[in-house]
This record gives sequence, structure tokens and C-alpha cells, in this order.
Amino acid sequence: MDIQLALNVHAHSDLGNISNPDPAIRKSLSDSIRDVCINVGFLYVKNHGIPDEVIGNALSASKEFFSLPLEKKKEVDNSKTPNFKGYNSVLSSVNDPDSDGDMHEGFEFGWEELVPKVNDEKRANDGVMAGANIWPTDPVDFRKAVLTYYHAAVELGRKLFPLFALALDLSEDFFEDKTRNAAALMRVLHYPPQTGPVDNRVIGIGAHTE
Repeated sequence: MDIQLALNVHAHSDLGNISNPDPAIRKSLSDSIRDVCINVGFLYVKNHGIPDEVIGNALSASKEFFSLPLEKKKEVDNSKTPNFKGYNSVLSSVNDPDSDGDMHEGFEFGWEELVPKVNDEKRANDGVMAGANIWPTDPVDFRKAVLTYYHAAVELGRKLFPLFALALDLSEDFFEDKTRNAAALMRVLHYPPQTGPVDNRVIGIGAHTE
């Protein structure tokens, strides 16, 4: 299949009916997702249900955080945590060993209740994927903004898993007992503009797999 045709025609998945209980509609949607995954390898979605306000708040808070002085951002540097969560500065991440580092900065976090639970020791010591997060004091709304988006994205993922199961000819609830605790990490990234001579060894992010 021509990749440009695939991108123009097949890489879209309209999730407007993702909560529709009609078996025929759900099967049709799962078939379209299966087709994209097999023939393209990735997909992007529309009508996903995440409010524009939630997306906008996360973007605004992220931009405000990355505009802070470096020393302020490094107060939550990921080197200060046992699970690599928090801030990473420009060139500190290396995906391609032949490069001098990746030309981006980021902030990484994982699952956490929007309203923190008191003395939740299991979550605080539950390994890299679910261990305690570290948060900046500025911007004051950063945690709420990005974590609200994270929860919305995780909820969307939970709605997608039954469709993935149908696409694999499994029962819709096949993944239910395997995905109760979110193992997803979220990275907020900023790729600063590059000026002057361009070093081909230094790009936004080196070659990598997910």
C-alpha cells in the first residue's frame, strides 16, 4: 500500500461511537482499527472525547513550566528520584549512542490520584511505573493541569482495549483484568528552536523504538 494513500485514507480512526453498545457498530470500529494497525502501523484519532479545555490547560501549564529558569526546573530533576520521574534537561537524554544527546527537555510522571490519598505507601513504593511522582511548585496549576489530561487519556485507553480485543477476535473483556492499574507514563516534551549551524548529531530525539 502506498504510504501517502495510507496516511490520507486509512490512518484515521473516528471514535465518535466508542461508547456505543451496538455490537455491529463496535465490530465495525474494531475492524477499522485493525486495518490501520496492520496496514499502516499507527493511527491518529478524532472525536476522542477529551475536552479541548483539558488539552489547552495541559499545554499552557507545560509551556509555563518550560519557560522557567533552568535552576528552577532542576529542583525537580529526575536524578533526585529513584524512578526517573521529574525533569530532564536538554541533551541529558540519549536515544542514539552516536549522538551528543537529544535536543529536548521533558517532564515525566505516572499514575497518581487527582486528590492524593493519605499514606498511600503502596503507590509511593510500587516501582518505576507506579512509584511516587515529583512535582514543581511553579506553575501552581501544573500538577492539576497535566494530571487531568493524563487521567482523560488513560480513560480513553480503557475504552480502546475492548476494541483491541474485538480486533483480535477475543471477548471484549479480555484485557479488563490485565489493565486495572494504569502502567502508563506520560512525558511532557519541549523541543527548543535551534539557531546557527546545525549539528546533524544533535536532533530533537534520536532513533528509537517505543
